[in-house]
Amino acid sequence: MSRLGDGSEPTILVCYGSSEGQTATVARRMRTVLENEGHDVTLVDAAARPADLEVGSFDGVIVGASIHGGTHQRSVAEFAHANADVLNRTASAFFSVSLTAAHERPEQRAPARDLLEEFLETTGWDPDAALVVAGALKYSQYGRLKRLLMRWIAGRSGGDTDTSRDYEYTDWDEVESFAREFAVHVA
Repeated sequence: MSRLGDGSEPTILVCYGSSEGQTATVARRMRTVLENEGHDVTLVDAAARPADLEVGSFDGVIVGASIHGGTHQRSVAEFAHANADVLNRTASAFFSVSLTAAHERPEQRAPARDLLEEFLETTGWDPDAALVVAGALKYSQYGRLKRLLMRWIAGRSGGDTDTSRDYEYTDWDEVESFAREFAVHVA
């Protein structure tokens, strides 16, 4: 039931930061799942969020960010820090998108989880749920230098190095399950 107590659809804010588009794609998929579960969803890019966005007016909030160069987007960190009190009182969840999460061995994926935990500690936010999501290598979107750098990094870790195509590692079943579980939590 929504905060209004009138039997209307629960409202959920999905706020994200995305550098190359994969986190935005994950956020949009979560929005679709939440809407299919009967929730009224507002999708907002943290870098372009409206100044009058009232985070506390939502029944639940999901925040997502991607890791680049060992940090999450500044706009998302600022959003989480500025709204930590509200997020800690509201049903909330965080997802962190990273190529490191695509590794097969748990010890190789551990740095992605560590960065997620560091983000939460730094912002003062303690969400009800958190998820590390494997990202994508989008060679077609990179400039020459970044494409070479990403190929070198992927090669060092045994990843995909054919720069003539893109690679998506996101486990969509896991993403959809996370969103459905959050929908139940908010309802």
